[in-house]
Amino acid sequence: MNELQRQTFGRCLCGAITFEVDGVLSEPHACHCNQCRRQSGNYTVSTHVKRENVTITEDSRLKWYRSSDVAKRGFCAECGSNLFWDGGGDELYISMGCLDQSTGLRISKHIFVNEVADYYEISDSLPKYEEFDTKIANS
Repeated sequence: MNELQRQTFGRCLCGAITFEVDGVLSEPHACHCNQCRRQSGNYTVSTHVKRENVTITEDSRLKWYRSSDVAKRGFCAECGSNLFWDGGGDELYISMGCLDQSTGLRISKHIFVNEVADYYEISDSLPKYEEFDTKIANS
């Protein structure tokens, strides 16, 4: 592994699902879309990595839910932890909360800000987008 790569570990709350990431994690984004809020109870924060760099080492309770025409969401059927967002491309999105700390990462942007719930405000000066696409993901 060169100095640009790193190994990161993650798991669900109960430990029924564990995984390793060998590679650089993207700068995380905060998603305020209705689906993420309904799934997690609030907005979510995710990073993404090349799919080939993720190894799921234990998946006995991993379940996938097709949440839209373009994506499915991975979660633990035992404890309910939100783990993955899979849009079918070369990258897999990973919920920051399931990664072992310390990651050294900070939120870099907000997406789907037009769907922000009425019980909170985005009060930082980070970039804000009304949608999300590959161009935004890599900015």
